[in-house]
Amino acid sequence: MKTFVLGGGCFWCLDAVYQKTRGVSSVVSGYTGGHVRNPDYYEVCSGTTGHAEVVAVTFDETVVPEEVILDMFFALHDPTTLNRQGYDVGTQYRSSMFYTTTEEKVLFEEAIERAQALWSDPIVTEVVPLPDFYEAEDVHQNYYAKFPYQGYCQVIINPKLAKARKYYSAWLTA
Repeated sequence: MKTFVLGGGCFWCLDAVYQKTRGVSSVVSGYTGGHVRNPDYYEVCSGTTGHAEVVAVTFDETVVPEEVILDMFFALHDPTTLNRQGYDVGTQYRSSMFYTTTEEKVLFEEAIERAQALWSDPIVTEVVPLPDFYEAEDVHQNYYAKFPYQGYCQVIINPKLAKARKYYSAWLTA
């Protein structure tokens, strides 16, 4: 099993797709990259903690290749906008990849190179060592499954799920 910690805007969006990905055993929404210990959602949303909203995606690389997890990441958000994903604005929504080994850092950099071919603007995704990871509150775990009819889920997450189904249907469970 392998775990990647990725930030691509609101963690609910990444969580919704990775929860439906074959070979993924867990997706944990959380916060990392900032200077406040044990932050909560409202502190992170204030933009003052330095933390990014992220997901820790644990998967079996014999079922789903690392490259698929990473390529999906770049398909699910706009990695060319600094500190912004759609209407979500602030450093907490930055495109980010947090590595724990040199091998992961190289994989992340290679994924950026592959993704750059698909974007006309430069990718601004940060690739940095993983500091402390703080698990988000229970309400944020598997959010889409809990609240599929909530407005954000309907307007923001559903199109991302549709895009994932279009390009990655072979890797999705439903």
